[in-house]
Amino acid sequence: MSKSCCSHSHAAPIKAVSKADASRSGHSHTSHCCDNAAASCSANPTHPDHQGQSVADSPGDEEPPRGDCATDTAHHHEQGHDHDHAAAATEPPLAAPEQNHRRHSWQVLGMDCPSCARKIETAVNRVEGVTQARVLFATEKLVVDLAPGLSPDPVTAAVLAAGFQLKGNTQAAERDDKRLSPLMTLLGKYWQPLSLAALMGVAALLPSQIGQPLFTLATLWGLWPVARKAWALTRSGSPFAIETLMTVAALGALFLGETAEAAMVLLLFMLGEHLEAYAAGRARAGVTALMALVPDQALRIRTTAEGEVREEVAAEMLRPGDIIEIAPGARLPADARLLDPLGAFDESALTGESIPVERRQGDKVPAGSLAADRVLRLEVVSEPGNNAIDRILHLIEEAETQRAPIERFIDRFSRWYTPAMMLVALLVVLVPPLAFGQGWDEWIYRGLALLLIGCPCALVISTPAAVTSALAAATRQGALIKGGAALERLAHIDTLAFDKTGTLTLGKPQLTELVSLDGRSEAELLALAAAIEQGSHHPLARAVVTAAGEQGLALAAARDLRALPGMGVEGRIDGALWQLLAPSRATTLDAAVQAQVTTLEQQGKTVVVLGQPGAAPAALLALRDQIRPEAAAALQGLNELGLKSIMLTGDNPRAAEAIATELGMGWRAGLLPEGKVEEIAKLAKQQKVAMIGDGINDAPAMKRASIGIAMGGGTDVALETADAALTHNQLGGLAAMIRLSRAALANIHQNIALALGLKAIFLVTSLLGITGLWIAVLADTGATALVTANALRLLRKR
Repeated sequence: MSKSCCSHSHAAPIKAVSKADASRSGHSHTSHCCDNAAASCSANPTHPDHQGQSVADSPGDEEPPRGDCATDTAHHHEQGHDHDHAAAATEPPLAAPEQNHRRHSWQVLGMDCPSCARKIETAVNRVEGVTQARVLFATEKLVVDLAPGLSPDPVTAAVLAAGFQLKGNTQAAERDDKRLSPLMTLLGKYWQPLSLAALMGVAALLPSQIGQPLFTLATLWGLWPVARKAWALTRSGSPFAIETLMTVAALGALFLGETAEAAMVLLLFMLGEHLEAYAAGRARAGVTALMALVPDQALRIRTTAEGEVREEVAAEMLRPGDIIEIAPGARLPADARLLDPLGAFDESALTGESIPVERRQGDKVPAGSLAADRVLRLEVVSEPGNNAIDRILHLIEEAETQRAPIERFIDRFSRWYTPAMMLVALLVVLVPPLAFGQGWDEWIYRGLALLLIGCPCALVISTPAAVTSALAAATRQGALIKGGAALERLAHIDTLAFDKTGTLTLGKPQLTELVSLDGRSEAELLALAAAIEQGSHHPLARAVVTAAGEQGLALAAARDLRALPGMGVEGRIDGALWQLLAPSRATTLDAAVQAQVTTLEQQGKTVVVLGQPGAAPAALLALRDQIRPEAAAALQGLNELGLKSIMLTGDNPRAAEAIATELGMGWRAGLLPEGKVEEIAKLAKQQKVAMIGDGINDAPAMKRASIGIAMGGGTDVALETADAALTHNQLGGLAAMIRLSRAALANIHQNIALALGLKAIFLVTSLLGITGLWIAVLADTGATALVTANALRLLRKR
């Protein structure tokens, strides 16, 4: 179980907070006032919690900015210096709360399967003033939007009345459990099935005159908590829960005098419930381990008049600019920038890469990374609740709301399946005795067995168990897949379209040549080009500025800088207007200059023309990006899976052809963002297409494709826009991700076949009188166990 007692959320999508931030108070929730119009939040100073107290939120609870859209790593010269930062919006997992509504969140305990989450949602949605309720099973979080001025007390009461616990209500009990011996802890956890089994064992050894009443007592003893929860769920809006079916079946068996079988039915049910709880914990193990990566404490270094002061503080107290120190083997409590000249970090928990990564001074290191070899000092760069681990948790929560189509179908099917089975069981009880004069006892017994077969647990858990396991396995391997819907679409992909810069290439081009065309010195022309490019974050622009910096050139202050959509960029230097354009957009190139451009492009270089409007060009700048070392092997791996690959780039055709030929893939060149969308649309008419990119300008094509996949080295916006992401920034992860998605889909089909197949078999045997009540429960528990065990196999996928 996570140490976090709660987490908070402002506006959609839900933003997870760090373990330390969540545990700032011992209360079960935090709350904020949300302004939907501005999509921003301010911390609510105080509010009553379910214990009648108030929680004061520190300034650190306010949501920090989620990255600067100006850090556009999309194609710069390739796509005409288009600096527009608009990106296709992603569908939020929760609608933003209405204006002035409060959003509260709690951590819920006791959920064994996604059907439990649905029961809690049903109960909470019945509370007056609740405008929206969502239970996120993977992170065990309940998120509720309340109308203004209403207390959250009725929400907590509804959850407790439905038979579930909140983290804040059980903290004292958990502390007491830690002081108990392992044997006492085990007895405390399983006292109900153990006591029921003991009573049944004693009853079986005694003569029937005494044993029969003891079996009745054992049945009533086991039935009491089940019936109480069934009544609570019925009152909260879930009358067709498995607890209801078990209560009816056990009472019916008692009525028929089958006391031993009634007790056995309840014992098997309790064991099945504990099995489901264990399986749910295993399926959530990846998320729990992720939440545990961020330490609770940090060693902060403060400089005072007397010198340096070293103090141990809670991780949630860290703010950007704080200096921290970590020892070898310790994990980083926040995203930070390395201050020492060199350091090695094990980032395997986030990226799946087992080899420690060397970082240099100024490099950013994500939270959760482990210092490998020495004591290191770093400067914190992330706000509380917004480090790398928090962002991954946020994506996992978002993923849970994006359910696979097959999962949505199973959910709808199970809603009418249980009532339908109850109706069939009732007909089995009534029709043979009334219409054909059959014995009541025999057909009541068969109807009760049929009632237990109507339990949908195995069917309901068949899809989410496989999806949760697959998502956890993907996260461990450095890939994020945003939910079952994306997982299912990924399994059906047959063509992958790649952006070039930053995706197939490293995205770190270098200026290789500068050709002077007007007699000026190369240094003067490079200074002019760099003056226009300074301030841009695009790789090509950085390459020009870096080249100027390496030569120690002084850059003039350029004014009136602006992008020319589809063409390039321009700015005024000393009153004169200068432009950097793609060759296809420059109208003043003569045959000789065009020949030079062609020669450079055939070498796989990107050419940019420097000049003034209407005048002959002043210079040609040639830049070359390096193909990723793993790109060829990654494409070969995709080819072995029967997948086609094509490169979509805004670069010139000759440079694109040179790279595509080296990688052995198809290509389309000279594409603006809308051109990429059109190409994706053409491909999508005949096949399922995935678009892989790294920048904001790739977002429209990602959205048009069946699924968008972002490279981890891209912007936060690209990562949030895409349906999946490679956090380790390695193309080799694509084939592994697709293999995992295909395995997950096959696993889901196997689970559904197991669940429905076993039910169909025992439906027939129960109607024929071959199998009885306890066999029906054993079949249902067995089906749940088989389905869960099959789903957990995905956790071992490599």
